[in-house]
Amino acid sequence: MIKGSLRMRRVLDGTEPPPVWPDGISVRTLGGVDDARPMHALLLATYGEGNEDLFPSFEDWWSRVGGDPEFDAALCFLAFDRAGGLAGVAQCWTSNFLKDLAVRPDMRRQGLGRALLLQVFAAFRARGATHVDLKVEANNEAGRRLYAQAGMIEVPWEG
Repeated sequence: MIKGSLRMRRVLDGTEPPPVWPDGISVRTLGGVDDARPMHALLLATYGEGNEDLFPSFEDWWSRVGGDPEFDAALCFLAFDRAGGLAGVAQCWTSNFLKDLAVRPDMRRQGLGRALLLQVFAAFRARGATHVDLKVEANNEAGRRLYAQAGMIEVPWEG
C-alpha cells in the first residue's frame, strides 16, 4: 500500500472537453444550508470513516467550510439524480483547488465523477485561472486514474 498524498494539476489551456452528464443528471451550484446538509452526508459517507476530524457534526462542518475565506458557493457543484437525490459533488476553493470530489456509490462508473471534474475545469477557466490543483491519497488508484485520464499530472507540493 502506498502512503501519503499527491498533488495533481491540470493546466487549463483551452483543450479541456466540456462535461458530458449521465442521463437523468442535473447540475447546479450550492444554494445554501438546505443543499449543504445532503452534501455533508455524501462527503461523510464517502470520506468519513477514519476522518471524523474532517467531517464532524453538520453544524461544525458547515461553520468551518462556509466561513472559510476561500469558500464560494458558486464553486460548489451538486449533481442530482432523477429523483432529486444528491448523486455527486465537487467543492472547490477559490485558490483554484478542488477540495472534494465525491460520487454516491450507486452512481459510480457512469461518468459522473469525470463530468464533475470537467465542470470544475470549465468554471475555473471562465474565471481566468491557468490551472486547477487537487490532493489525492497515493493509494487511491481509482481517483488517480480518473484525474490522469482528465489530463492531470503529479506536481510537487508547494510551500
